Amino acid sequence: MIAWLVLLQASLTIAVAGPATSPEYLPLHVAQAEGLFTAQNLAVTLRPYRSEPSAAEALASGHAPLAATSLDSALRLGAVDGRPPRLVWGFTAAPPVALLVNPARKDEIRSPADLVGQTVAVPAPGTPEDQALAFLLARAGVAPQQVTLRSLGERGAARALEGGQVAAAVLSEPYVSRIVEDGAAVVAIDLRTARDAATWLGGPSVGAALFARAGAEPDAATLRGLSTALQAALTRILSTAPAVLADGLPATTVGSPADFALRLAKARDLFLPGGRVSIEALEHGVELVRGRAPLPAKVKLPAVDRLLLQGPRAGDPRKVLWRRPSEGRRG
Repeated sequence: MIAWLVLLQASLTIAVAGPATSPEYLPLHVAQAEGLFTAQNLAVTLRPYRSEPSAAEALASGHAPLAATSLDSALRLGAVDGRPPRLVWGFTAAPPVALLVNPARKDEIRSPADLVGQTVAVPAPGTPEDQALAFLLARAGVAPQQVTLRSLGERGAARALEGGQVAAAVLSEPYVSRIVEDGAAVVAIDLRTARDAATWLGGPSVGAALFARAGAEPDAATLRGLSTALQAALTRILSTAPAVLADGLPATTVGSPADFALRLAKARDLFLPGGRVSIEALEHGVELVRGRAPLPAKVKLPAVDRLLLQGPRAGDPRKVLWRRPSEGRRG
């Protein structure tokens, strides 16, 4: 009987962007650790990748039929024969990061436009921090060459900010909270809540999501199972104390328990209810991606609603994964 059940399970490999402690992809790790995929007859393998670009490249190369990565990386690097991947489940509205400024510069730097002529630190190219800065500069009409960018790693960027070697830095938790608490920086731009992210980015958007490789989309039953498992995981994330949640997760996902608690607390507001991404949010997300830099010429974007992979979902009488803004939900 057990052998038959194994045969009936749908086997899926999901490329997951790193680092392993990234809160954006926590629903996948919770669903795996707590057996939520297995409960839906899904045999899921989470294959870690160093960064969001590398996870998107794994999708394009066929090393995984699904990838958890950013919208930016998915569109730039995840296409197959010019066809972009399709969005299965939305994780977050924006990267959970903030632009911090040295206290001595807090009156000079209050918006992205004030970064002209300044030196700004990010952990590394292609990171959520780097992408967020590019979006903010593009929204403000600031050309990349008008800002001196330094890639210093998380600790290096934090130290450079504290020491006054840079005017500003884009960082994530736990660095944001700890540097601010120490009085070594102040938050100038905060993307750690959906409302603040929409304000600074000019509207609702989508940051991280689960994407299916073009031409290898899961069938309806698999989509329904993924949706149910991820929704159960999201419910656990939003309702469970960090210490309790951490007990069931791999040590590599948790890292320091204190850091895990900070990352979770500051990312919870960004998770998209039900994994739903509205047409409005996706349109604006694509606009941000294009504003940062043109997409490769080989990528042929269809109508935005064609980027959303639809399928039956338990408890949804309309049998679709996403609703348009006119149906009363925003991204």
